[in-house]
Amino acid sequence: MPFPSSAVRISLVLLVVAAVSGCAGPFPQSTFDPASSFSGELDSLFGTILGWAVAVFVFVETLLIYTLIRYRARPGQEGEPKHVHGHTVLEIGWTLAPAAILVFIAVPTIRTIFRVDGTPPAGAVEVEIIGHQWWWEYKYPQYGVVTANELHLPVGRPAALAMTSADVIHSFWVPRLGGKRDMLQGRTNRLALTPDSVGVFMGQCAEFCGLSHANMRLLVVVEDSASFEAWITQQTASAVQPDSGSIEATGQALWAGKGICFSCHTIQGVRAFAQVGPDLTHIGSRMTLAGAVLSNTSEELARWLRDPPATKPGSLMPKVSLTEDEISALVAYLLSLR
Repeated sequence: MPFPSSAVRISLVLLVVAAVSGCAGPFPQSTFDPASSFSGELDSLFGTILGWAVAVFVFVETLLIYTLIRYRARPGQEGEPKHVHGHTVLEIGWTLAPAAILVFIAVPTIRTIFRVDGTPPAGAVEVEIIGHQWWWEYKYPQYGVVTANELHLPVGRPAALAMTSADVIHSFWVPRLGGKRDMLQGRTNRLALTPDSVGVFMGQCAEFCGLSHANMRLLVVVEDSASFEAWITQQTASAVQPDSGSIEATGQALWAGKGICFSCHTIQGVRAFAQVGPDLTHIGSRMTLAGAVLSNTSEELARWLRDPPATKPGSLMPKVSLTEDEISALVAYLLSLR
């Protein structure tokens, strides 16, 4: 047998490396690292079903190996091994055993379905989530807060998420916190969960929704109660007014003067009627921009203002003719809105 060529050996090595790298970390969107009551229920159910699957696999493979060894052809053997027909005990056994296993899987599955049906307990934080091409809008009706792309939740307190779409079908998915929920225009789907760990959790749209589907990401910020209440207080305040004569004041004048800006975006205390794009009242306090695609830095914000469609294909925000000085002033103003 000829030894494999260099190309084959290299391909095999690369295949092994790729397979092993899949076992490395970290995995920020792993469903196997639950951080909420909802994802914990799903992880427990998965473990139960996997346990039964492994048991069935081991049992069947053991019987197969035993049969292959016990009834293998031997030197000098004449004819075939004796066949078994009409064995009542065997037939009853291989009928009842699968039925029993299905029951052991069905019962915890049904119980889990009822436990994660979307009905929140009393005292839950209510959040209305609206999917847009290609960003997320969050409304907190209990507090009068409207924000975008970054969902804030208090740890240890139930959250009641009501989801719909402003246009096409989207799907809200934060793997470590909860299962996918489709978002359809004219219909509300619900998800109830209780975060049990402080941190920032990554998510994304899990339903193809157009050119920038892959750029429709999100962050869920889970924080302690005091931090959440402080965030709510910050978000309910009107936008900070810049000092007269500052570069931020120049940026505010540009924002209000460029009709295309305030015709799509709202800044509380400046102009507050547009609902086409994200609310920008406190954009400076966010970690990301453009549907969590860009970091919220002066460089990335300037890049976004220069040419939104180049960063996010199909973006509804058009390319506006701005000079570099105008971009600098707008960046300074927007990042001051905290």
